[in-house]
Amino acid sequence: MPSARKPLTQHIALALARLLGWQIEVPPAVPAKCLIVGAHHTSGSDFFVTLLYLFASNLRFRWIAKDSAFRWPFGWLMRRLGGIPVVRSARSNFVDQIVALYDASDRLRIAISPEGTRSEAGYWKTGFYYIAQGAGVPILLGYVDYPRKLVGIGPQVTPSGDIDADMQVLAGFYADKTPRYPQRSGQVRVRPPDSSIADNDGVAYNNSVGGPG
Repeated sequence: MPSARKPLTQHIALALARLLGWQIEVPPAVPAKCLIVGAHHTSGSDFFVTLLYLFASNLRFRWIAKDSAFRWPFGWLMRRLGGIPVVRSARSNFVDQIVALYDASDRLRIAISPEGTRSEAGYWKTGFYYIAQGAGVPILLGYVDYPRKLVGIGPQVTPSGDIDADMQVLAGFYADKTPRYPQRSGQVRVRPPDSSIADNDGVAYNNSVGGPG
């Protein structure tokens, strides 16, 4: 059978990636329903690299950001690019909200940055894990490696219920992936039990937007 023709947007994105020196790594198969972790998120430029990946790979996925990123005049564009606005309120259970989206969809890929900030964080927020576990979907490991100019999606991890063990697997994968500002990257671990910093609902919010990287 002849291969499917690439859309014009994909041709343009691939040409731009080559011009900028970026390599786009696409897994041979991506589940119709999955959660994509984007790490590490240390720079606003991660969003533009993510968009480049989105169009160059021709994969369709959505991403979560706090609702303030969707205000006029660019809110419509953010939604068109796959953004899902979330109200940052302690009264809402965001994990349940996103699980409900998966339950109501036959095809849904959502990218989340579990660090939740571009500043240094001592641990990852855990909402992504419990969303994947609650929705029964695998976690795919998205990354941006700036020194090698690689952006892509790596292996998938099925939540086992032992979050500490699963986080060790994620930590091993991201150990050789270098963000733009390594000093800002969060440690791939859950919040220590004796930490005085509340994890809220555990959902990762980006100061700007998120995706792989």
